[in-house]
Parts: sequence; structure tokens; C-alpha cells
Amino acid sequence: MEEREVGVGPWEGPWPEGEQWDPELLRGGDRRNVVDRYRYWRMEAVVADLDTRRHPFHVAIENWGHDFNIGSVVRTANAMNAAAFHIVGRRRWNRRGAMVTDRYQHEHHHATAADLAAWARTAGPGGGRLPLVGIDNVPGSVPLETHDLPRACVLVLGQEGPGLTPEMVAVCDVVLHIAQFGSTRSVNAGAAAAVAMHAWVRRHVFDQPVEPARPATTE
Repeated sequence: MEEREVGVGPWEGPWPEGEQWDPELLRGGDRRNVVDRYRYWRMEAVVADLDTRRHPFHVAIENWGHDFNIGSVVRTANAMNAAAFHIVGRRRWNRRGAMVTDRYQHEHHHATAADLAAWARTAGPGGGRLPLVGIDNVPGSVPLETHDLPRACVLVLGQEGPGLTPEMVAVCDVVLHIAQFGSTRSVNAGAAAAVAMHAWVRRHVFDQPVEPARPATTE
């Protein structure tokens, strides 16, 4: 099968005027993984434009074992235009799965769960507190599908395998789990992050109401 070339070639015709344009990209073509709106734009200009319309949710990922899923989480955070992503634990993380989308996001690091909680106490609108919403199927968690996610919040993911640490669960306002109907105990951390972020988008971008859980019925 013939491979399709990604992006666009050199700009044809007179160059456009404006600070957002990158001369090197105009001259040589733009093969980056960006939407057409940002073709030939400087990276800094793309970030500045995204900053004007970022959504007020953050994504935090625990990083104790150099989890390869973190890149996938960050890539989805970029696709959903999250306010920022946060790495809790080890500062270094596997960026391969992010497909350089991390360059268009704001990254923060917190050494411990307590440090993330301390940051969140004054990081909300007007200097208020940002709720920490854990995503994991731990005892006491409630269904994501029936929980009304806060508009401004931090969605907190654990690493692949262990999930959220007890220390992180302790500082979360609530921990939500994703409904499952098969034999596996849990879904991939990157997939769980995508489901949670899209649930936020459905609620706060498309204004889709959340239905309460239906009581069990017996026949």
C-alpha cells in the first residue's frame, strides 16, 4: 500500500503576512501533526492561540515506573485542549507516545501527591481550589457515567498496573471508575484517560446532562 504523505509542501505564491507564520515551514513545507488551522504557524504562535480557548480541566498522571502510557495521555490532553498536564513523581517520562504534542501543552511537575494537592488548593478560578478527581476502579469508587464532573478540576490517573497510589487516593475528592462488562479487571491507563476527558467534553462542551444511576430492579 502506498504511504500517504503527511502535511503540506512549501507555500505556493506570495508569503502571508503576520507574526504567526514560520519562514522555515513556509519555505520547506509543514509535515507536523497539526490541524490545518495551524499549518505553517510557529510553535509559539500555536500555543498562544490554544491558550485563548483552553478548557478549565487539568490532567495529572502518577509516574513512578516510567510508564509508557503517559505519552498517550498527554496526546489526548492536547486533542481535548486541556489547561495543562501534570506529572506526579519522577520528573522524566517517556515522551515517545506523545508524538511531540507535549510541546503545545503546559507541563507541571509535583514530587508527591501531597504537592499536587497543595498546588490545587489555590489553582482554581479566582484563586480557589481545584477538585482532584481520581480515575481508577478502587474500592469506594463511583461510576464515571453517573457522576457530574466539575467544570474546573484535575483528572488524576495512576500508572499502568498499580493504578492510583493510596497517597493519591487519599487527596482526591472523589475517585471514579469506568463501567466495564468483560472479563478484564481494568482498561489501559491511556484508554481510561481518553474516556474520562471525553466525558468532561460531553458534559461541559456539548452540555449533555448526566443521568443518575438507575436503581436495580428485580423480577
